[in-house]
Amino acid sequence: MKLYGIPNCNTVKKARDWLQQHAIAYEFHDFKKLGLDNATAQSWLQQQPWEKLVNRSGMTWRNLNEAEKNAVVDATSAQALMQEKTSVIKRPIIVKNDKIIALGFNEADYAQLFAKE
Repeated sequence: MKLYGIPNCNTVKKARDWLQQHAIAYEFHDFKKLGLDNATAQSWLQQQPWEKLVNRSGMTWRNLNEAEKNAVVDATSAQALMQEKTSVIKRPIIVKNDKIIALGFNEADYAQLFAKE
């Protein structure tokens, strides 16, 4: 299982703390250091709509100029933005066996999801 995010994001910190408290093993993928490859981005965009993967309420999105925001109209343009500015990706993303099992952090959702493990 892999958790994708950036280490200084509060939501990622909450998710990582929750997983550690519940002794759930995961590998951490730091977007800032490791980026996002084409294959992973395409896989995610086949599993989730780009509107869910691009965090349009975050600072990275808000700091884009209007032309940059208006250019994101489909999965292809969203993928280009996600790879250029990984901080725009909704986080954390938890992937298991190449499938997104969690997007963002919600304690109740995590408890239900990992109770099945």
